[in-house]
Amino acid sequence: MTDALTHWLGPAEWQAVRLSLQVSLWATLASLPFGILTAYALARWSFPGKQILNGIVHLPLILPPVVTGYLLLVTFGRRGPVGQFLENSFGLVLSFRWTGAALAAAIMAFPLMVRAIRLAIEAVDPKLEAAASTLGAAPPRVFATVTLPLILPGIVAGTILAFAKAMGEFGATITFVSNIPGQTQTMPSAIYAFLQVPGGEDAATRLVIIAVTIAMAALLLSEVISRRVARMVAGS
Repeated sequence: MTDALTHWLGPAEWQAVRLSLQVSLWATLASLPFGILTAYALARWSFPGKQILNGIVHLPLILPPVVTGYLLLVTFGRRGPVGQFLENSFGLVLSFRWTGAALAAAIMAFPLMVRAIRLAIEAVDPKLEAAASTLGAAPPRVFATVTLPLILPGIVAGTILAFAKAMGEFGATITFVSNIPGQTQTMPSAIYAFLQVPGGEDAATRLVIIAVTIAMAALLLSEVISRRVARMVAGS
């Protein structure tokens, strides 16, 4: 299947597909622990500034993506405060690199991940967690043995939806890391680039077909896995 896909796509198109998969995978995996922690905090904890945190988490959904990309460039660019610190301390450069594309994709997909996991946590009866605590289990053990198994369908759904969203991210990515072939040109950026040149419609169409296929497959996979995990949890 990979060979057939390679023959069907041109080198630049195939490169964009591989880079999109790489960026989306790293964006999803890196943000998952933070997504679980944030969702749990919003669902279970009471603390000053909770609504502010909730607003910040969901801000990428309502801000124009180019604004998010600009804020990333100002903050994580080589002249930005965080960007300078990362480069001087760890040699890590994010702007105009694929790592920056992964950061932009992670931030844009983060609200979807958090929302799915938060809804799953809120569906868990707090009495079950309280009963485990009464029996002497520490909070981390309660989460690992009671809460986590029950929210697995939400985690799976949030993870897959975040991956699909990361695959389709365009505005923040192109603003933060530009559209450099082979380095930061993901599928959406490549589609945009092909549509700017005469005769690029065919290449753009092929990438659109792949993007739609991946998105639909992600949605179906999310539904199937969530149902199977839910049945496993209910059976246990």
